[in-house]
Amino acid sequence: MANPNIVNVTVLIGKTALADITTTPTALVSNPGSSSKIFKLNALIISNVDGTNAATVDIVIYRSSLLASYHIAKTVSVPADSSIEALSKPIYLEEGDELRVAASANDDLQAVCSYEEIS
Repeated sequence: MANPNIVNVTVLIGKTALADITTTPTALVSNPGSSSKIFKLNALIISNVDGTNAATVDIVIYRSSLLASYHIAKTVSVPADSSIEALSKPIYLEEGDELRVAASANDDLQAVCSYEEIS
């Protein structure tokens, strides 16, 4: 696993990941361990599509080399019919990392993540 030197970028691909969030932590964006890429997460928006109830979201970066999760957001409330911006600045997913999301209720929350694959 060797992340690319981003000074010498040869390929930069913009992508958007979309998901209905469930109560089971699920990978929204995954950078495989042997990808030879680094992923730059630019924006993460969590929207509550339930018109009545608030729901909470957990957002973690899972690092496979450490078998550990690190929280970006922990039990953050998303009011009914509203959205939150979960990233205030871009962050990178190294090889073997995953951006995972989970909600307090199935299908009340949706995630939209804009990111770049860099190699």
